[in-house]
Amino acid sequence: MTRRVSLTQYLVEQQREHGRIPGQLRLLIEVVARACKRIAISVNKGALGDVLGSANTENVQGEVQKKLDIIANEVLIEANEWGGALAAMASEEMDSIHVIPNRYPQGEYLLLFDPLDGSSNIDVNVSIGTIFSVLRKVGHHHGVSEEDFLQSGKAQAAAGYCIYGPQTTLVLTVGDGVAMFTLDREQGSWVLTGENLQIPADTKEFAINMSNKRHWAAPVTRYIDECLEGKDGPRGKDFNMRWVASMVADVHRILTRGGVFMYPWDKREPDKPGKLRLMYEANPMAFIVEQAGGAATNGLQRIMELQPSKLHERVSVVLGSKNEVERVTAYHRDAA
Repeated sequence: MTRRVSLTQYLVEQQREHGRIPGQLRLLIEVVARACKRIAISVNKGALGDVLGSANTENVQGEVQKKLDIIANEVLIEANEWGGALAAMASEEMDSIHVIPNRYPQGEYLLLFDPLDGSSNIDVNVSIGTIFSVLRKVGHHHGVSEEDFLQSGKAQAAAGYCIYGPQTTLVLTVGDGVAMFTLDREQGSWVLTGENLQIPADTKEFAINMSNKRHWAAPVTRYIDECLEGKDGPRGKDFNMRWVASMVADVHRILTRGGVFMYPWDKREPDKPGKLRLMYEANPMAFIVEQAGGAATNGLQRIMELQPSKLHERVSVVLGSKNEVERVTAYHRDAA
């Protein structure tokens, strides 16, 4: 019988054998994982749990919130407030940071999360997910401010996502490769189903919203046009396009079989560097992708080297199979 390794056992072994996970970080990851199980239950109930549809409110981004956006956000806050590992949290759905109340002990870590990525897919039963990033609180000053969160992606202590699809899957990195866990619904536990995941360096798949083509910058148009020309073009091979409109789902596909994901700057909102959020989406996904042998840039620079200037900063994203990301980045540099 194959030995089943639980998330807790995996984290304990990583802590003991490799010293990669301090005790406080291990507890934090377990709390986030438990919160994701609770979110999965709400997602799975759908209309039976009266969780579908709009909440008729807007978040700090000016986006209309779904009921599940708010539920997932509240679950993550409630689960992580009392654990003792955090000093504060920040969410894509909240204006500012959420400092751990004085009635609970404060820890040394900061948690950032997109509670429910791919909200537009909630009501049509397509895969959605939770993305999270963990930073250490730097310095020894009392209190917590937004400035404590403004660290580059290189400073992340851990990152991961949970995808709510046909299976509920948790993907995690602590800077020592990428591991995958599948939720055993009967047992209610996370079971290790993949270690040292690797993204192929080459691919024949790309993910981008083609409806925005007329708004793209020249380097993006150049790359996609070459892919579309297939065997008769300069690439000499046929490409397939995939686009779920849920970053978690698109990145999960790339992690399991390769590909390149692009959400570039475009002319619709020229003053914004991109649509995705650096702190809640791009940094954690870049950490995971790089740990799996892939690459992630904003078209010119490695995403994890970007220095954020504000909590809800946006960024252009190109990530996935290393050779394709390097090609897209080279085209941007040529144009620059």
